Amino acid sequence: MKNSVYGLLLFIVFFWACSVEKTSETQVPDKELKPYPKFHADSAYAFVQKQVEFGPRVPGTQGHQETKEWILAQLDQWGWEVQTQDFEAKTYDGLTWNLSNIIASYKPQASKRILLAAHWDTRRIADKDTERIDEPIDGANDGGSGVGVLMEIARIIGSQDLKPDVGIDLILFDGEDDGEPENARIRDNSQIWWCLGSQYWSKNKHNSNYTAYYGILVDLVGAKGAKFYREGYSRNFASGILKKVWDNAHQLGHSDYFIYKDSPEIIDDHFFVNRDAGIPMIDIIEFSPDLGFGRYHHTHMDNMDLIDRKSLQAVGETVLFTVYQE
Repeated sequence: MKNSVYGLLLFIVFFWACSVEKTSETQVPDKELKPYPKFHADSAYAFVQKQVEFGPRVPGTQGHQETKEWILAQLDQWGWEVQTQDFEAKTYDGLTWNLSNIIASYKPQASKRILLAAHWDTRRIADKDTERIDEPIDGANDGGSGVGVLMEIARIIGSQDLKPDVGIDLILFDGEDDGEPENARIRDNSQIWWCLGSQYWSKNKHNSNYTAYYGILVDLVGAKGAKFYREGYSRNFASGILKKVWDNAHQLGHSDYFIYKDSPEIIDDHFFVNRDAGIPMIDIIEFSPDLGFGRYHHTHMDNMDLIDRKSLQAVGETVLFTVYQE
């Protein structure tokens, strides 16, 4: 009798253990990943190089106009619905610039939308350099890299059969990289003299009732050895999106680039999209909590020698993967 009772107890314990294990698996299932296409860093690199070949993309210059025409033609060729938002803006030194935000939409009728953004202009001075300070920079990373990543994403979505389930809007902001020189005395400090395109769009959306589930801004994303930290306004306005994107990057094997460490707030295009447009947007940007911007920032070192396909791959694949999981 004692052996029978002992055997029964063993059976009950075994059955209970198996039941707990099965219940645990049922309650916490592995999330099934949706398929997503391959991101091609070589193609993104070529798009960065093409922009640099046009010359500095300072508003009002030939390089600016030729780059605009090229971007519009490429996006149209890939089947996106393309438009420009043309407007005037004052600069810190009293100039009036004719600017154009470039807007491209995939599935424009879809109600759930993701906003991806970069800026396509470059800085007219190299105020952090020690030479040729008054000359414009190439802007391979500051402007060019973000545009290159988003153009490759646009090309991929437009050119193959595997499509995302959500609508996507690309906005390439103009007039982002002007702003007063370092330590300059400005006559009017009542406004922010950079991010001109995002300031305008956030208060004058291309569609008055436009909204998006969330947004991702890519800026300074192509430098060798780049590291991306969790920027302050991204944490304040869109912490859930920030966590999702950083977790996705780590899942894809890009933990050397996307660092689980906080960095200070930066007034970049995403700030105005968050504050004025009411769309939660994060900023993937190279800005160290210890060192700030890289040594190349606003200098002539910001050229093609700086650009690394591995950095473009880490950012491009992460953004593409994130969009395709929606």
